[in-house]
Formats: sequence, C-alpha cells, structure tokens
Amino acid sequence: MNRIRVKTADSTNRFLKELIGNGVLNALEEGTMITAETQTAGRGQEGTFWEAEPGKNLTCSMVLYPTFLSFKQPFLLSEIVALGVKETLDAIADNLQSFTIKWPNDIYYENRKIAGILIENDWMNQQIVRSIVGIGLNVNQEVFTSDAPNPVSLKQLLGVSIPLDDVLEKMHQQIMQWYQKLKDGQFERISMAYHDALYRSTGFYRYEDKQGVFNAQIQSVSSNGFLHLRTEEGEDRRYAFKEVSFVM
Repeated sequence: MNRIRVKTADSTNRFLKELIGNGVLNALEEGTMITAETQTAGRGQEGTFWEAEPGKNLTCSMVLYPTFLSFKQPFLLSEIVALGVKETLDAIADNLQSFTIKWPNDIYYENRKIAGILIENDWMNQQIVRSIVGIGLNVNQEVFTSDAPNPVSLKQLLGVSIPLDDVLEKMHQQIMQWYQKLKDGQFERISMAYHDALYRSTGFYRYEDKQGVFNAQIQSVSSNGFLHLRTEEGEDRRYAFKEVSFVM
C-alpha cells in the first residue's frame, strides 16, 4: 500500500484535490492512501460534519482511476467501497455479526453508525477519470461530543484498542479486492453482495419522505444509486439520496 501520512488536514479529500491541482496526483499509483492524524473539517455526504478525535480514528482518502466504468455505473464504485469497509469490520470483530451498509454507503452496527464514505468523481466526456474515496472510521474513540445521533466505535464494541495501521491495511486490502472484481466486470455479484449487506434489507420498516412517514421494505438499489421501496399497500417508490430518510 502506497501511503501518504500527514499530521493535520482540514479534509483528506480536499488535500488530495489540492495535489491534483498542483499536478502531483497523476504521478500516484492507483490505491494510494492519504491518512491524517487530525482532520479539522472532515466532511460527510451533503456537507455534513464528521467528528473524529485526533489520533483515535481513521480519517483517510484513496485515489482510484475507474475509467472502465460507464457514466451509468458510478454507484458500483460506492458499493465496492462500502463492502470493503464492512468486511474489514467483520474480520476485525468476528464475534459481532451485525455490521450492515445503510443506503447509500454508511456502515452501521445495529442502529449505530461506525463509518461514513464520501466519493468525489472527476468526469470527462461522460467518463469517470478519477475518484477520490474518503473514509471516516470510528476505531478507538470512546466519547462523541457532536450532535451526531448514533455514533459508535470499535473500542466501544470490543472493549479494547485496535492499532490504526492494522485496520487501515486490512481495509485497503478488502477494498482493492472488491475493486478488482469491479474491473473484472462482476457487476451482478457486486450488486447482490451489496443488497445482502444492506441495513434493513428484509422486512417492513418506517421511512419518511416529504409526504410523511410510511412503512415499506427495500426492493433493490439500482445501478444509478436509487433506492426502490415497496409500501405495505403495494406501492413502488423510487428515491434519490436525501429524498427519503430512515426512521430510527
């Protein structure tokens, strides 16, 4: 694993973007990771804030060049990264069997969030030429002070500290293994594994959209990332990210 270590960054994704702007990133091999001991302005989806106590968690980004993907297939990249992070946690905490992927790509333990993923793609002529994959993973933090409603860490679950480098190496390995499957065109296998790993993948649960709260079950997640739900009344509904929320 090619790795760049920095003491402090406002955002590891933004740091890599600055390298792109300076012409440095193109010299980096695919899968290169940047890690920050302290991240001062970590971001989640739609500009949300990611809390991470310095030196206790993984705040990192990696660069990929998925030029082989069609402009209709970008969500497959999100799926393989989420699967890689989930399987890392499965391997480290092998006595815990409740890690899932909350659509689109948060990682949960039961009803608590342990990791978040933010992927930013650069496009040219309807083709992804570069992807920056940002990952925040709660490892050894024991007290969370932000207004995030449901954070949890590996140390809280296991009762012991986990070396950050061990988690990073395992996570990099798992993501790159899934990325190779993506390169090999194993799209159906990836989508099936993603669906099987989904939070609330079976059964009816409460959701909320602009019309109010309703009960539904997950039918599928399409290749463009839309969540397909079926209500108890048999109505099929399709949602983009942020158009529907899980009622916890």
